[in-house]
Amino acid sequence: MQVAVFVPDYGVIEAITPPFRTFNTANEFLIASGKKPVFEVEYVGLREYVPANHGEYTIKTNRLLKDVTETDLLIIPPAFGDTAKGVAANAEAIPYFKKLHEKGASIASLCIGAFLLAETGLLNGKKCSTHWAHIQEFRERYPDVEVEDGAIITEHGNIYSSGGASSLWNLILYLVEKFADRETAVMVSKYFALDIGRDNQYQFAIFKGQRNHGDDDIEKVQDYIEENYCEKLSIESLSNLINIGRRTFERRFKEATNNTPITYIQRVRIEAAKKIFEAARKNVTETMFDVGYTDTKAFRGTFKKITGLTPIEYRNKFTRVANEV
Repeated sequence: MQVAVFVPDYGVIEAITPPFRTFNTANEFLIASGKKPVFEVEYVGLREYVPANHGEYTIKTNRLLKDVTETDLLIIPPAFGDTAKGVAANAEAIPYFKKLHEKGASIASLCIGAFLLAETGLLNGKKCSTHWAHIQEFRERYPDVEVEDGAIITEHGNIYSSGGASSLWNLILYLVEKFADRETAVMVSKYFALDIGRDNQYQFAIFKGQRNHGDDDIEKVQDYIEENYCEKLSIESLSNLINIGRRTFERRFKEATNNTPITYIQRVRIEAAKKIFEAARKNVTETMFDVGYTDTKAFRGTFKKITGLTPIEYRNKFTRVANEV
């Protein structure tokens, strides 16, 4: 099958080279096991020589995008830095993406390459993944697309997308398995020392409450929560801060922050707990009390729901000095 890896102007080289290398490596393993190679991989772009990482690198494409009349799989890596500038720099490519999809090509976006994919309109009414740090920005720019918060891989028909940063490897391995076989995907994962089974990016996410909503009253409540998360907080006390009824408060808070007040409190507390664990200062019980929890089961359950790991697993994975708890 033909695989075209689009090289966006000022793209992220750490996302451009992995699919090219991986599919070619998969061919090598297929040949070594007595099978025929599956993938014909090429770089395509808007020009022959494309700058990457703000000009730090230059990639030579095999063909210009305008000359690619059909392909089986089109990979869209992210542009480097500001997403709006990345979209503008590669706007010329959008019609070609649409034409290739109309002719039957599968399309896969990597990380914030989802912004370029969403520009085609092909994601409208569908789900996708992107980097956790850009989810709110993506939702605001593409309200007709449903972002799967925390997802590593999203598949909708023949359109695929991945979460942030290293999640792109999980999607590439998935595509190797889908279009070649499981054995080859496993061999590739071992060769590149990749975790083929990771299914979410929650453990890497840093919670930053949505702030550009324009509701000054709700922002006041957010400030209060973030300054007093270790105290006992109730919906009534928070709504009283801005002198509105509970139902109106809950509705406005959710509209502004995309979180219910309870979820927001939980996420602020868990973010504080993560920072304590990362500094290796305290054990689980001490940390639990410091961030406002008094019930061990509730703390552990909420922590795992938000991060995908238990408190001990998170502490052992990210602490500066891993200690027994």
